[in-house]
Amino acid sequence: MSRRTLLKGLGTVSIGLPWLEEMMVPTARGADAAVPVRAFNVFFGLGIPKPLQAEGFSDVLEPLQPLSEKLLIMRNVDQVRCDENGINAHFDGASGAFTAEPPVGEAKSGGPSIDQVVRATHYPDGMPPGMVPTLIGGTFFRRSRISRYVHSYNRDGTVAATMQEKPRALFDRVFGVIQLGRDGSDARKTQLKRSVLDSVIEQYRFYAGPYSPLGRASKSRVSDHLDRIRELELRAYAINEEPEGAPERPPRSPLAHGGSADPGGEGIDMKLEDLTREWRLMADLYALAIKMDRTRFGSLTFLAAGERLRITGDYVFKGRKIYAFDDAAQLNASGSAGCSHEWWHQFDESKGNVQLRAHAHMKMREVAYFLTLLDEKDSIESNGKSILENSLITVSTESGDGRHSDVKRELSGVFHAITSAGGRFKTGTMMNLEAEGIDVYNTMLATMGCNDRLGPTQREHRSIDAIRA
Repeated sequence: MSRRTLLKGLGTVSIGLPWLEEMMVPTARGADAAVPVRAFNVFFGLGIPKPLQAEGFSDVLEPLQPLSEKLLIMRNVDQVRCDENGINAHFDGASGAFTAEPPVGEAKSGGPSIDQVVRATHYPDGMPPGMVPTLIGGTFFRRSRISRYVHSYNRDGTVAATMQEKPRALFDRVFGVIQLGRDGSDARKTQLKRSVLDSVIEQYRFYAGPYSPLGRASKSRVSDHLDRIRELELRAYAINEEPEGAPERPPRSPLAHGGSADPGGEGIDMKLEDLTREWRLMADLYALAIKMDRTRFGSLTFLAAGERLRITGDYVFKGRKIYAFDDAAQLNASGSAGCSHEWWHQFDESKGNVQLRAHAHMKMREVAYFLTLLDEKDSIESNGKSILENSLITVSTESGDGRHSDVKRELSGVFHAITSAGGRFKTGTMMNLEAEGIDVYNTMLATMGCNDRLGPTQREHRSIDAIRA
């Protein structure tokens, strides 16, 4: 069986199969030939001040500790070259994440992102049929300037794909929609809402039946994966199983999106529980798309650069209450002045920074949630390693300090972490690189077999060999 075997249904529905033993075809390159090249950028807003990174896993980085053997955490990565005079530093840092280049205006980056350079190298003729070429999604609310929330760019600096910010939209982007009728209208608007799985039922029966090429274990795995799709579909559409009839169009996401998510840049009120519920659904859907081999490149965002939220609610980690969020009350302010980003602007090494630490810890918990999904048993591939280990996943952010008054402090010491990309990079350690982001990124690209480099062609590049395995 080809790895690209799909369950294909009506309309635009296309559902990838998980990796199965029957897909492992012996080749001269061995089992690793069945493991595709993948690259994803994971962004979180506001950042982690450099002094807090130096504390290791003792505080804000604690949620990453269970994954520490599969991550290389890189400290003292300098992104100062990404500063664009006269433009907000939040935006500059976010635009430089994964590109190491300053922005070009408000709608373009200064060049391609890591994932797209890798994609162009390893798939120069395009992605296999039926695959989402680049998947961009995330949970964010700060709207001004695209680079705040989009983190995957083409060679010319344009965004690599449409940003999906609602679970329903992400689900449809990955698995398609069922179209019935000659006019191609969406069935959800005109007829009974059906699951996308209804359109592949015949193919499923074949793979589960007596003439299936699959063994018992693979049959069970296909069934489990399709059950998982249905579970996430129900969560994405916020509906339960419906009896026959014509139900109303499912309710939309309860969180604010679009312009209402960022009213005049003054921020919005947000319960922690509501924020994490939607993010985790997005993370689940994104991870499932990777597991089903529906996508191999793209970016995922948890909170935009300069995010302005007034968060409330108890923050609990592993049964331990870390903090009770109440940003506006604790800042004794309203509007943007009462939002969580103010804790970053107030950062002071000589003080406890209790609120900032709690927020940063929470961000790491949610980043770790996504990464862990790619390290579960159903993520093990033909070489015995997980998708997390086989992929190049780059985690970064916008700021190394948070103070607008000092660009060098704000854009130096920016947190970075990467996975091993199939053993290409060292993991299980933290490194103080004292290097420019552009040199780190170009070393990563060279190690991934890419000839293209980021930044000016005349610039003398420094190879950061310490990160190579």
